[in-house]
Amino acid sequence: MKKASRVVVIMTDTQRKDMVGGYGNPDMKTPCLDRLAGQGLRFDRAYACQPVCGPDRSALFTGTWPHTNGSWANHMPLGRNARTIGQRLSAQGVRAAYIGKWHLDGTDYFGAGRCPEGWDPKYWYDMRNYLEELSEEDRMRSRRIATTRDPDLTAEFTFGHRCSNRAIDFLETHGGEDFLLVVSYDEPHDPALCPKPFSDMYRGYKPPAKRNFHDSLEDKPEHQRLWAKRAAQLDEAAINAMIENYFGGNSFVDYEIGRVLEAIDRHTPDALVIYTSDHGDMLFSHQLLFKGAAMYDEMTNVPFLVRWPGRAPQGAVCAHPVSHIDVTPTILDVMGLAIPLTLEGKSMAATFQDPTIKPNEAVFCEFHRFEIDLDGRGGFQPIRCGFDGRFKLVVNLMVTDELYDLEQDPGEMVNLIHSDAHLEVRNRLHDRILQWMNDTRDPFRGYCWERRPWRTDAREASFEYTGMDRKRPTEDDEPRLLDYGTGLPFTSNVRPTGATQKKGDKPTPLEF
Repeated sequence: MKKASRVVVIMTDTQRKDMVGGYGNPDMKTPCLDRLAGQGLRFDRAYACQPVCGPDRSALFTGTWPHTNGSWANHMPLGRNARTIGQRLSAQGVRAAYIGKWHLDGTDYFGAGRCPEGWDPKYWYDMRNYLEELSEEDRMRSRRIATTRDPDLTAEFTFGHRCSNRAIDFLETHGGEDFLLVVSYDEPHDPALCPKPFSDMYRGYKPPAKRNFHDSLEDKPEHQRLWAKRAAQLDEAAINAMIENYFGGNSFVDYEIGRVLEAIDRHTPDALVIYTSDHGDMLFSHQLLFKGAAMYDEMTNVPFLVRWPGRAPQGAVCAHPVSHIDVTPTILDVMGLAIPLTLEGKSMAATFQDPTIKPNEAVFCEFHRFEIDLDGRGGFQPIRCGFDGRFKLVVNLMVTDELYDLEQDPGEMVNLIHSDAHLEVRNRLHDRILQWMNDTRDPFRGYCWERRPWRTDAREASFEYTGMDRKRPTEDDEPRLLDYGTGLPFTSNVRPTGATQKKGDKPTPLEF
């Protein structure tokens, strides 16, 4: 396979798949992303790893699950041994630049304003850096939805425009080098500031009502019903203003992405371009608003476009499930670098070039809590989800589980969890989820995930559960883990609990 030496990842925040016109919604004015879709490959079944800003970004930029890397809720930093794609590439002499929202340093929504290891400090620019450029008055102005109605608001005032400026400068300066450039917009996340004409573009617009707007939630998890009560308390005028801003910001960020795409075309036209968003928004589907402890497609099924001149087919569509967990290993692969054993995703490079190639038998999503700082938003709601391209199983550890047939029920209205006709497919997907939790050393795993009320063939509860000891694989520059009982290096990372390491044991291929 011919390799890519230049990769640009463009990311938005809270952008649903159906907010991109190229995904079939004529109401959405996104000409730049629509053009990108026509020039490359559109994925219809791309999934976030967790429908929350920080945790999904942690997975996308490390290739490890939030439950592995430590960032399993907003404002929880990456763990000490979690390495980003920037660290991995810079260690190989490849320039890596990150411009825009980070949300992975464990401080607050805006970030610490400090460049993490592995990324080019000259181009580092998070939301705190942006706020520090503003006066106190303008800081507050930048956080108000009403600012969009200010006739003096210009694109230059916004975070998104300033991110684009830095990205364009990077491409002008380094377009001929090997590089990874990440451009991470906050838009269309609220307050979604946007100047004219975008601020007027959706004045009075109301999204078409979908059937699942009227979901009674009677056979759904309890926390979803509580969440729906919260959404119902919102003021209608505030909701209308939010919707107008949300979609206006969506078209504005499309314009800003277009500026960056034009710079790519001028300075590095052969670059691999990957565009996606960290998650979507419920927008009153199932009576819910924003994002949180659920696995509905409105939040988890994200836009994902790939342009790779001469390699990815133009105007093609991939219907197979793909996941953000696979982005980091894909970038390493297309750059001709080894994929470390510690990564929990796999390369999608072959699918980028031939969309008929199925990269995964199933993709997975997880949830723990929305934010460590907040008592609200449902609190701790451990969820694990598996999707095989048709059926989606959602295991809500503390409440009712869910099974949906997205082929027959794309709105996810009918919960089939107790359907005898779907017992086989349900249990098979459940087994995949349990195996995934074990394989990835999910710290929350245990017999309670297996012993669901509907799983009549579940094993008896056991203190030992599977009876296996699962050690983290080590990086090449790390010392091998030592056996507790002997002090000798492990020869296998997965073995029965209590098995004793013996002198002279030969290393076997690492299992993971």
